[in-house]
Amino acid sequence: MAKRWYVVHAYSGFEKHVMRTLKERVALNGMEDKFGEILVPTEEVVEMREGKKRKSERKFYPGYVLVQMEMDDATWHLVKNTPRVLGFIGGTKDKPAPITEKEAEAILRRVESGADKPKPKTLFEPGEIVRVVEGPFADFNGVVEEVDYDKSRVKVAVLIFGRSTPVELEFGQVEKD
Repeated sequence: MAKRWYVVHAYSGFEKHVMRTLKERVALNGMEDKFGEILVPTEEVVEMREGKKRKSERKFYPGYVLVQMEMDDATWHLVKNTPRVLGFIGGTKDKPAPITEKEAEAILRRVESGADKPKPKTLFEPGEIVRVVEGPFADFNGVVEEVDYDKSRVKVAVLIFGRSTPVELEFGQVEKD
């Protein structure tokens, strides 16, 4: 039987704990051949705190753990009886349904691309009002005109001497008003 991806509902905030516990229980019960990967889909995000860039992890699906496994009574009970697991998502209570291969591939691709280039924690949109917090235009308010996520830069129209002037700034130099 082929291993399929299942979504396990865990207590929010305990996803990593459930992942570690599941891996330990699989090894203790000698069921490595029935389980594949067990992961919490996350991406790296960059945020500015106290003027410094800080990297942190953000979960795509808080409260969920992805488990690649062969579904049978023994594996179902092993997962279901793991502490802080609420159950499976999809299907019926006794017979959970796996997610499609397409869905699983999309999630795994997103995890891999998230590891390559960290995303900013704060997202900006054109037309939004922001405040410049550092640089020569500190304490000025402006309207976002363009956002370049690849370069982590934002073009802001700032009022200088009563005239709107476009200024290109880094994400860390502005904050949402």
